[in-house]
Amino acid sequence: MSDIDVYKEWLGIPAGVRPPDHYTLLRLVMFEDDAEKVRTNYRKLNAHVRKYATGQYLLRSQELLNELAKAMLCLTDPDGKVEYDRSLGREAPAVDDSESHTTLEYLVARNLIRRGQVSEIEHFAEARGLSHRDAVIQMKLVEPPEACRALAAELRLSYADLEDMLPDDSVLDRIPRRVVKRHACLPLFEDRGCILVACSDEPSHELEEEIRIRCGVPMRAVLAVPRAINQAIAKYYAPGMREEAAEEAAAKSAGKETKAAKPEKSAQKVAAKEVRSKSAPLTEDQKRERLMITAIATCWSIIGTVGLFWFLNNGAVGVGQIATGVVAGAVVFGLMKATYAR
Repeated sequence: MSDIDVYKEWLGIPAGVRPPDHYTLLRLVMFEDDAEKVRTNYRKLNAHVRKYATGQYLLRSQELLNELAKAMLCLTDPDGKVEYDRSLGREAPAVDDSESHTTLEYLVARNLIRRGQVSEIEHFAEARGLSHRDAVIQMKLVEPPEACRALAAELRLSYADLEDMLPDDSVLDRIPRRVVKRHACLPLFEDRGCILVACSDEPSHELEEEIRIRCGVPMRAVLAVPRAINQAIAKYYAPGMREEAAEEAAAKSAGKETKAAKPEKSAQKVAAKEVRSKSAPLTEDQKRERLMITAIATCWSIIGTVGLFWFLNNGAVGVGQIATGVVAGAVVFGLMKATYAR
């Protein structure tokens, strides 16, 4: 494949520093602070570069798409942007106190919900133990992507549309499926000394430690729609796609680097224990299927027991025999729930 300057040929960026800074890459004015402008330019450029994602330029186009995604996620992360701007020589801008800080304030400010609905949403969320993000979705007031962006604004995180991104295989290989399933997250890229991880909610300290131990670098969270994360896990962690040997090697390598710290020792033991596990956790579909089979087996055990009494008593069945059948069914259900459908 001929070596071309994709920044110039595809994006129209004049010859100069390669790779260009995030603002130049996304065709923005230097230190652009409008996150919506950043996202708009990213979407346009993403669609444009995808036109080249064929033939001999397939790999190079994907590399450029990942560069665009990293730049967008950095410049739409409030804290990450401040840090990046400082690296380019900008002094920290003054904080805008008028900016929305909560999920509901964000949605009201963008006319996605009415202010008069806020109290109703809060009561709905409290009564059902939901976050405000999940409450507005269940009440069908806001679509999941907008609700997720509102929560991202509250948590001061960037929002990622996973349909626009192709995670880096080398990063996916470092984090086993059981970890991403347990934490409902998806590793994306390594960028500026951090692992970018799409999360469905604010990341836990346990997840941050897990990533740091396995990858040897800290993680930076971005928020994504929970359903999109689950779909991406099913896609990128399909059976046979990730080698257990690579997972074990990554865990051992990370464990050697963190041998001195006690908290990290504990996490290393957890990771090693996971690697030794003979089978990954069941998916939600598998759990439902096994629970259905358990229920069917329970029903047949009740029917079989009562039918036996019916046969032995020449067609007569009393309350005691029915109760015995129910007990037999309960025993079967308990055994299968503990050993098969867990």
